[in-house]
Amino acid sequence: MDVGSPQDVSVPIEGVAGGGTAYGWNDGGLDGTRVLKGAVDPSVLPTSDLVHVWCMPSTANVGPQEMPRHLEPINLLAARNERESLQIALRPKVSWGGSGNAGTVQFQCTDLCSASGDRLVVGHSITARRVVPVLGVPDALVPLDVPISQINLVPGETTAIWVSIDVPTTQPPGQYEGELVTTAIRANADPPSSCLGKTEKNQLYTELRNCLDILEPIEGKPLDQMVERVNSATASIRRVLLYPSFSEFFSDNGGPDDMMDEDVRSNLSVRVKLTLTVWDFILPVTPSLPAVFGVSFVSDTVIEDRFGVEHGTDAWYEALDWHFKWLLQYRISPYFCRWRESMRVLTYTSPWPADHPKSDEYFSDPRLAAYAVPYSRVVSCNDAPKDYLQREVEILRTKPHWRKAYFYLWDEPLNLEQYESVRSLASEIHAYAPDARVLTTYYCGPSDAPLAPTPFEAFVKVPKFLRPHTQIYCTSEWVLGNREDLVKDIISELQPESGEEWWTYVCLGPTDPHPNWHLGMRGTQHRAVMWRVWKEGGTGFLYWGANCYEKATVPSAEIRFRRGLPPGDGVLYYPGEVFSSSHEPVASVRLERILSGLQDIEYLRLYASRYGRDEGLALLEKTGVYMGPERYTHEHMPIDVMRGEIFSACRV
Repeated sequence: MDVGSPQDVSVPIEGVAGGGTAYGWNDGGLDGTRVLKGAVDPSVLPTSDLVHVWCMPSTANVGPQEMPRHLEPINLLAARNERESLQIALRPKVSWGGSGNAGTVQFQCTDLCSASGDRLVVGHSITARRVVPVLGVPDALVPLDVPISQINLVPGETTAIWVSIDVPTTQPPGQYEGELVTTAIRANADPPSSCLGKTEKNQLYTELRNCLDILEPIEGKPLDQMVERVNSATASIRRVLLYPSFSEFFSDNGGPDDMMDEDVRSNLSVRVKLTLTVWDFILPVTPSLPAVFGVSFVSDTVIEDRFGVEHGTDAWYEALDWHFKWLLQYRISPYFCRWRESMRVLTYTSPWPADHPKSDEYFSDPRLAAYAVPYSRVVSCNDAPKDYLQREVEILRTKPHWRKAYFYLWDEPLNLEQYESVRSLASEIHAYAPDARVLTTYYCGPSDAPLAPTPFEAFVKVPKFLRPHTQIYCTSEWVLGNREDLVKDIISELQPESGEEWWTYVCLGPTDPHPNWHLGMRGTQHRAVMWRVWKEGGTGFLYWGANCYEKATVPSAEIRFRRGLPPGDGVLYYPGEVFSSSHEPVASVRLERILSGLQDIEYLRLYASRYGRDEGLALLEKTGVYMGPERYTHEHMPIDVMRGEIFSACRV
């Protein structure tokens, strides 16, 4: 989108009807709105008279009916290599626009600067996205132009802007300050003059570069040479000031134009002070908890049909490569998935063979915590399946990254035949690689061969039945209900000394009020999924699908969730083409909260490494963040308290 153009989003998503709700937040509405008489001119009236502006945390679901709150400065805490987010909410008090709009506002982010001169730069470390409702619930995060965007407001509705700050690993610790500025403007306001054409940018760059070349070697030169160089640099700067983009600032006689209008507009803006404390803890580049998420590129040809790419073509490989790299920013280890008969799955992190340079690039990426190795070829060829598997394993076992590898062969086996299939496939793999890790997801034992008198006892006995054919026992959180005490029964059956691990997953269940990622759940409910994993002692996490919406034949087609699933289940991001001309995927607020939860785990691990795991568990409960699957905070404040205590206890 062009900078300065009003950024509306008309989203073809099934069932969008507005009327979103601020789930979990008390009504803090403001009354006493000033009544304006006569024509409303945003160039002479304070923006605060025209628009409610307030701040909300990243765990708030800020829907169209969210009521205004008091505006307060923003204070955030972030480690290095961490993303921290907040929301700015806007709700018009009056109308000053036309064509059904209440009016247009200009939203601007500034760089965050420290007293020592270090910066977090807008567009690189600071991004802004508009929160768009899906099925009436705020979920899609559509990118906005930075540093300046224009947004049309709707009468009687609240608009939310999601602002994220990514702190680089090398960022110096300290306190950084900046502003988020909202200004009501006329709908037909000209775009900011900072939009230079490519030719003009090149000319400007050349002129300024020449100035530096002239002035930089000035020290120690004779006075006459210094004067000559200064005069030459001055002439270059004067040429720059005469560029067409700066013409509005000059009067007919060549002098500076009256800047009062711009000053007045700036003084009329609503300015929110943003303070970020960056501390010297660095989140590990490789996530401590492997979180493996499925991307269904060939499940019912979802992606092939929507984007018109044929399996195995260059365009198909490019699409996979794009999604792999995009998902890594969320501390997620992606795997691509093809569903086969009876819940058998072909899963792979790299579509290329093990000896291809791209596979080594993928598997060696330090941001990747785990990778799936396919049991058979992803793209068909003439090799026999067993020859292919043996060759792949022999290559991968020589690599340092082999410790990240796992085989995911079957999803939720239900009967003896399916369990025996898992055992048979795993036996073939272990014949070539005795140290290979096989992951099996399950929520019950074989239904036709009970392993114990009760269903839960049979569930607990699955490791004994599958040993030594499975090394990662991945169980549904649904089975536990609110009985955290049952975790001890599960873990007691495992043999960690033999390399056995316990991972968990969510999907259809568990349902409200338990933590999950369904649309419309509380923001803290989304974030609590990872709190639960850490409290229960899981060593990994699996999610079945991040883009499992219904098929379509064009990229911009309506998004439909799959029938029979809770809304949002299996869909954590959307095709960018649904919202704009951009090809970049559009994240959901739920995906951002997953990232926050994974970052919380790193904080808790740091604290436990200093003071012991029991103290970490006590902190989680003492601050009221998470006590159990039905007892966790509904408000954001306890999260900040917990993070603040970890910061205070671990910064030295």
